[in-house]
Amino acid sequence: MLNQGSILITGGTGSFGHAFVPMTLAKFNPRRLVIFSRDEMKQWEMAKIYAGDPRVRFFIGDVRDKDRLERALDGIDFVVHAAATKIVPIAEYNPFECIKTNVNGAMNLIDACIDQRVKRVVALSTDKASSPANLYGASKLASDKLFVAGNSYSGLHKTSFSVVRYGNVMGSRGSVIPLFLSLAEQGELPITDPRMTRFMITLEQGVSLVWRAFEDMVGGEIYVKKIPSMKISDIAHAVSPEARQKVIGIRPGEKLHEQMISIEDAQHTYAYSDYYKILPAIHNWSEDPERISDGLKVPSEFTYCSDNNAEWMSIETLKQWIEQNREKIGKI
Repeated sequence: MLNQGSILITGGTGSFGHAFVPMTLAKFNPRRLVIFSRDEMKQWEMAKIYAGDPRVRFFIGDVRDKDRLERALDGIDFVVHAAATKIVPIAEYNPFECIKTNVNGAMNLIDACIDQRVKRVVALSTDKASSPANLYGASKLASDKLFVAGNSYSGLHKTSFSVVRYGNVMGSRGSVIPLFLSLAEQGELPITDPRMTRFMITLEQGVSLVWRAFEDMVGGEIYVKKIPSMKISDIAHAVSPEARQKVIGIRPGEKLHEQMISIEDAQHTYAYSDYYKILPAIHNWSEDPERISDGLKVPSEFTYCSDNNAEWMSIETLKQWIEQNREKIGKI
């Protein structure tokens, strides 16, 4: 589907963009791939990587600016929405700024994509949007609802919107693995709570889920990747078995365990080989055979949480992954 298409990714200089761009260029050979973001230095550095590749374009702009989005989306077929204010404590202490980007920005993008006749849009979400306990999660839940509902008012333009939701990206900038690696030599690692669990996903798996959504979507689906869990104490042990683990307590807005599918969503959720699909409750779309396809309905009491997960990543597996990816951990 993406072959020879024109693609734009918002927030494209972030961790996801640094994985999505090279993987998509190699697999699909798009006619044009536009990196839309507001950080000129990150664009400058990323442009060096793709110097000489006429398919890759860079466009300075902010999702808060609808006029700029309208200009950037001219001639675009497919959009990946990765721009977000996403650091939990920063969102807690700067709520107005979080809403402007995560909610108002989503509204701007939806309107601009419809006006510019974009074919398909996939928005990135987070496990924190399921039963949110912090502003970041609440703003992404609002964003998810906006993208789902966007399908009902795209009218004759036929722009389709869907969402992908996954957990903590292993090794991304600002995440726990690079933090632990930076502190390992001190002989002590800060643990919020030894009972805490988290979902684990690689950037490559996240990109593949977006590709799947583009191919499969009718409109309004939320795709949830089946991924393993780990205890935060086991992550620390994998990084530095000798380091002492110091319990520092849960930060404002943090959850003890993460959730990607709530019991309320279970009645509209279907299981597939390596992912789940939450179908929209509005307009009876959850009963649409085209959206359901070959999915199997999950039990009514089903939840998908990091502590009740059937799949767990071992300490040894994470150790091997760290060794194989050490050079790029925390760099993007």
